[in-house]
Amino acid sequence: MVCLKKYTLKEGEKLVKAARNTIELYIKSPRFNKEIIEKSLSEFNENAGVFVTINHYPTMSLRGCIGFPRAIGPLKKLLVDAAIAAATEDPRFIPLTVDELNEVIIEVSILTEPEEIKGDAEEIKKQIKIGRDGLIIEYGYYSGLLLPIVAVEEHWNVEEFLENVCIKAGLDPQAWKRSGATLYKFQTQVFREEEPNGKVIEVKMEQ
Repeated sequence: MVCLKKYTLKEGEKLVKAARNTIELYIKSPRFNKEIIEKSLSEFNENAGVFVTINHYPTMSLRGCIGFPRAIGPLKKLLVDAAIAAATEDPRFIPLTVDELNEVIIEVSILTEPEEIKGDAEEIKKQIKIGRDGLIIEYGYYSGLLLPIVAVEEHWNVEEFLENVCIKAGLDPQAWKRSGATLYKFQTQVFREEEPNGKVIEVKMEQ
């Protein structure tokens, strides 16, 4: 397992607030200088994958979720880009509006580098733990990702988690068993607002 740098609650709070500020500034002025936010996150220079999730409050229904599964750049930069994309580029939703800013909560997930899972179907299932691992499937031109928190919230077992990451990729639920499929697992540290623009908490998920 790839170790994830342990972020403090204070650091998590700073990342979540930066994501919200990014979204608000971008919605109000798409030409705003992203470096303003990046400079405020100068201590987050390490490369790390990150996802920003936007949920309606208090229903917790999804409003947008986009990110970077691999550490292709500094966290401070990827966070800003992920926040903008989650708010305005998720193809499942229309772009977030200014009026909605006080109706949503922001969540930031920091990812470990994905680790390939190998073996037959039973061996694969044994390597996955609900609440700890997220999943990625790649099959030809198709790919899908589900964060660890999704399996917890949906009360899936390991096989259901595998089936649903296939569905997310646009594949049939049993595609993960095929020889052409490549599976990865990863871990996250998650920080979330308790209410819109409210207190930030760390979300503990492992069961």
